[in-house]
Amino acid sequence: MYTSAKPYFYGTGRRKKSIARVRLYPGTGVITINGRDIDDYFGLETLKLIVNQPFGTTDNLGKFDIVATVNGGGISGQAGAIRHGVARALLNVDPNYRSALKAAGFLTRDPRMKERKKYGLKAARRAPQFSKR
Repeated sequence: MYTSAKPYFYGTGRRKKSIARVRLYPGTGVITINGRDIDDYFGLETLKLIVNQPFGTTDNLGKFDIVATVNGGGISGQAGAIRHGVARALLNVDPNYRSALKAAGFLTRDPRMKERKKYGLKAARRAPQFSKR
């Protein structure tokens, strides 16, 4: 499909436990994630919108093909990771996009992670049921 000889712009995106390696090729807006079409990979329309948000902000909708490799986490975290990777790759296309992408919050790595389970509790904060008698 895409050979290494074809020029592309690269960006790495992360969210929760997901890591996305994103390549932007000049093209018509075809999005391939882990070798599958975006419609096959993400069932929800909102996740597809999340992936395309940086293009809408920079007026590049339909100008680049995305080839992304993403692993770890769930589908929502993966969509966020791809968005982060696309935004970083767009900076390589044109550094002038930085202000628009930063204002929209697409360049910020979302630091929220799953909180660890503590001993004596059933989950991170969930305590065992209290019984007075």
